[in-house]
This record gives sequence, structure tokens and C-alpha cells, in this order.
Amino acid sequence: MFRIRRIHDDVLPVNQDAIRQVQEILASHFTAVRPEEIAQLAEKLRNPFKQRFRTILSVADNGRSRVLGFALVMHEPVLGFCYLDFLASARGWTSRGIGGSLYQRVRAEARALGAKGLFFECLPDEPGQCDAALLAENAARLRFYEHFGVRPVVGTAYQTPVHPDDRCLPFLMYDDLDRGQPLRPEFARNAVRAILERKYGHLCSPEYVNAVVASFRDDPVRLREPRYVRQPKPREPVAADLVDPIPLVINEKHDIHHVRDRGYVEAPVRIKAILSAIDPTGLFRREPPRSYPEKHVKAVHDGDFVEYLRRACAGVPAGKSLYPYVFPIRNGARPPKELSVRAGYYCIDTFTPLNSNAYLAAQRAVDCALTAADAIVAGHHVAYALVRPPGHHAERRAFGGFCYFNNAAVAAQYLCRLGRIAVLDVDYHHGNGQQDVFYHRDEVLTVSIHGHPNFAYPYFSGFKDERGTGAGEGFNHNFPLPEKVDGSAYRKTLERALRIVAQFRPTVLIVALGLDTAKSDPTGTWSLAAKDFEANGRMIGALDLPTLVVQEGGYRTRTLGINARCFFQGLVEGARSR
Repeated sequence: MFRIRRIHDDVLPVNQDAIRQVQEILASHFTAVRPEEIAQLAEKLRNPFKQRFRTILSVADNGRSRVLGFALVMHEPVLGFCYLDFLASARGWTSRGIGGSLYQRVRAEARALGAKGLFFECLPDEPGQCDAALLAENAARLRFYEHFGVRPVVGTAYQTPVHPDDRCLPFLMYDDLDRGQPLRPEFARNAVRAILERKYGHLCSPEYVNAVVASFRDDPVRLREPRYVRQPKPREPVAADLVDPIPLVINEKHDIHHVRDRGYVEAPVRIKAILSAIDPTGLFRREPPRSYPEKHVKAVHDGDFVEYLRRACAGVPAGKSLYPYVFPIRNGARPPKELSVRAGYYCIDTFTPLNSNAYLAAQRAVDCALTAADAIVAGHHVAYALVRPPGHHAERRAFGGFCYFNNAAVAAQYLCRLGRIAVLDVDYHHGNGQQDVFYHRDEVLTVSIHGHPNFAYPYFSGFKDERGTGAGEGFNHNFPLPEKVDGSAYRKTLERALRIVAQFRPTVLIVALGLDTAKSDPTGTWSLAAKDFEANGRMIGALDLPTLVVQEGGYRTRTLGINARCFFQGLVEGARSR
């Protein structure tokens, strides 16, 4: 078994290792490729238009970081074509279906990019044009591509030698990507000029390029008659062809935390509403949560707070809820002895209860966030922890706002070993938890867009002048907004927030995804619609960062699912467009 995933950059260690393996395959399979071109692969991914082509690298691996094959595509968005530069399997894996799967992925990617056609080169199968020892291998390759309806261009000077002694000159292959449209000469001339000048400019003189380009005179450009396959039947792409499946991590027993008290909107139906809308998209693959040691929670939350939650929840009778009702002055030396009274010592409001399952559910939500974080470490570009209870209001030693442990903050701390982490909170309410945890630190950037604390929970934090302190000064950014905000106004603020994230250059972006910015949400006052969530997702995806999405608020179940679906569709499209 193998998976296919796109390598966006060389930031994560797993991607650095994959690029190194691709370079080794390149060096061993394609001896004519210049060493400096192989060495520039990572730079091409970081700077996609350095050659005036956007470089797209997809690898097939065994799920344990071993690269079994790869495809390297150059995309020309202005002229509207793709060029398959290399497609190869590792030694010993050439007959395992990897090449076919990678080519299907390339075709699906090209279609998704709006390409009008896909070009590449194949060595000839004509006797006399190439060494006899290579003819059988060349024929097998051309037979493979004919299964997809791809044939060589004929009747042009593309095979003209650059030097008189050049031999075994490649065919130019054309794949119409099932569009059913003939290859027009103007389109072909523009594409061929771009290929020769940008990829082979070190070999081809301007006179040579002009002569080859001018030879594309037939309308339509002729393709060789099928030689090996009479009725090609390309497979129609499925959603998984277009994007790496997003690991979706959910605690299947999240409903053990079900507070049935009147007005408590953080209910299990929220998860059901989201799943019913995102499952049919085919964008996600379920990933069971793993268990992680409590040390990861205590790396973010004070130990006495964690121990209190454990003991207090264990002491609440089943089916009952304990609400904070006394808020004593926080004397660290003399906290209240009664656990029921001490709830107010650790809580920031009167509507977040403790019950027998709150600790267990919160602990499992952290497990989900860390499992999704490990999916990012393993090379997935996007992962989704669909958790409840949420976490972004949980501070180092306080719970509240339906939150007990800060899932996003625990994941950020866990991922710090990779480099700098940015947390972007797009919930309607201020992400006071992340701010409190990382306020003194500079390796985690915290950014929150939320209702102004003059009218919105949690009221005591989220002001614009809260910028961090000590080493963390300048690494906390709040964008408090007025009571009435529509999608257009929100995007203007989101654009400012994303500029800050981009300037920080994080290794990983964590999005605390609140969907309570939606119109008619019972806890908010803004009016974002499904199209706005899609646009927001597209803007975030365009950062092209490894992105961990952790679910926070969102309580209007009638629109919760479609808003989540549109956000992720935008997120994927934004990343694909880069």
C-alpha cells in the first residue's frame, strides 16, 4: 500500500527527507540531468515562479517516510498548460501501480488548475531513432501513456537535434486531459516556446527555438495514430485524486460530555451537523485518536489546575453538574478546601459546569488535537481535529466558555519542536486561552479576530493594545471588531491578520476554527454566510502553510455543517492555487 501526497516546501523534516529521496531517484534514473538542477528542487518549491513555472511535487510513499515514486510538474498559469518534467518509481517499485497512480494524480491536478493540456517528453520507439537496447522500454512507456489517450506530436521539428551528433531525441507528448479538444497550433507554439526557453534555455539558441516553434503549422496539430491501445479509457478522477486526504480526528465518544441544562448550546449535535456536511465531499479520511501522556497538557496548564479538574469531575455524581457560584480572591497559599467552592477559583464564568465526564472528554479532545498534530508532522498539509469540548478559552490555570483544556495551545506547544508556530483564532470570541499561555513567548505567534470585549465574551481580554510582554512583546495581536460585521468587512481584517502570520514565517499554522461568526449564531452578532467561510478558507489556504485546524465554537446547527464544508473547500483550493 502507498499514499500520494504533495510536497509544498522543505520546512517540515518529513518533507526535507522526501525531497532528499526524490533527488536520489532523480540522480540515479536520469543521469543526463544536471546536478545543479537536482540541487535546486527545494528552492523551486519555495520560490515557485523562479523559472516562470510553478513547481508541483507529488510523492508516493509507504506511509513510513520511504518515497516509492514521484511526479514533478511545471504549471504555466498564464498560458494555461502543465508540463510533466519527471515521473519515476524507486528501484524495485516499477511494476506496483505507482506510476499509473502518480500519472492519474498529475492529470487530476492539471484539470483542477484549469490547464488546457499537459505536455511531456518520451523517448522514441522507432527503430533507428534510438539504441536498440532501449526500444522495448520506450515502447512500454508509450503503451502506458496510450491507455490515457496520450500520443506523440508529429509533423513538427520538435525532434530536431540541437547538435548534429545528438541521438535518441524525445517525442513531445500531448494529453488533452479528456477535454475532447484538438491541439491548436497557437496554443502549442506558446507552450513549446515556454518549454524550450525556460527549461532548455541553457541548450537551445533563440534561432533553434524560433525554428521549432514555427514548425507547428498544422491546424489541428497532428498526433501519431494509436499504435498500442485502440480504445483508451481514462479513469474519471475522484476527490482523493485532487487533494491529499485530510486526516479527520474525532472522539467517537465525545457525547459522554452532554450537558442537558437549558441554554447550554455546546451540544453533541454540533459534531453530527459538521460530519453530515463534510463526509460526502471525499476530502477527509478518518484517523482514530491516539492516547498521549498527560505531560503534554501540563506543559500548557498548571499542574494544580489539572489535578483539580480531575478530582472535582470524579467527585460529581453522574448526571449532575457543578457550576461555579463563588469567586474567591485568588490567594495561592489558601485556596478554598471545598472542591465545589474551589470551582470559582479556577473558572472565569458561571455557565461552564463540571461533571463526571468533563475531564475525560477534555482529555480526549487533547488526544484528538495531538493526533492531528502528528499527522502534520508526518507530512499532511492539512489536518482537522473535530473536537468537543472546545478549548480556546482555557487558560494556564482557568477553565470557562465551555472550555477545559486548550486543545490548540497544547498542539502548538507540542509542535514547537519543529520551529515557530502561529495560532490564528477566527472564533467570534477572543482566544484568551492562547494569549494567556504564550503571552511571554516569542516562538508562538497568537492572532485573534473577535468581537470587541466591550460587548463580547470573555469581556476582560482581547483589546488591541494587548501585545505580549517580555520576550513575547509584539507576538500577540488582537483584532477586536464591532457588533455588526459582514463577510466583506471580515475579510479586510483577515487580510491584515494573514500578513502578520506570513511575516512571522511559521513552520506550522494552527487555526482555531470558530464558526460562530455565522449569521444568526446564538452566541454572536455577525452575519457571515457560507460563501464568506469559503472565501476565508481560500485566503488562509493561500498562505500554503502546513495547517492544523482545531474546532472551537459554532452553535447554529442549521448552517454549521455547510459553513464548515465551505471553509475546508476554500482552504484546499487556496493551497492548490499556490
